[in-house]
Amino acid sequence: MTDQQNTAASEEETAPQFSLQRIYVRDLSFEAPKSPAIFRQQWDPAVALDLNTRQKALEGDFYEVVLTLSVTVKNGEEVAFIAEVQQAGIFLIKNLDAASMSHTLGAFCPNILFPYARETLDSLVTRGSFPALMLAPVNFDALYAQELQRMQESGETPTVQ
Repeated sequence: MTDQQNTAASEEETAPQFSLQRIYVRDLSFEAPKSPAIFRQQWDPAVALDLNTRQKALEGDFYEVVLTLSVTVKNGEEVAFIAEVQQAGIFLIKNLDAASMSHTLGAFCPNILFPYARETLDSLVTRGSFPALMLAPVNFDALYAQELQRMQESGETPTVQ
């Protein structure tokens, strides 16, 4: 190899790399505790959304990121349905500094997973014979920044399991 080829190969080995390997549903649940009576009532829903992410280092430079969307919908005081999806992805991530890795796992990857989770949740709810949810987009960068600030204030450091 020439010096130019060695330099190019060396730069390629140290260049940041990101690749989506797989997207899958890790867990899925749906409950409609008041059906079928709930279908005969006037529909005036109150939606509560809980969103959570977690990351796990796998072998080598592979990481699993899991985005959990939990929705509880009440009609008046009664729970109409509870639905939850854990949408996961396996990502190959190499040669990032700690701050970039943390941001990639905490904001960029969940942003990729969200449309899949939203569609899965919407499909699940409509199969339960309820109106579509149509969740609004989520700003994962802002959520990540808030979490980072909270961790800094409490003295915690971001970690990957």
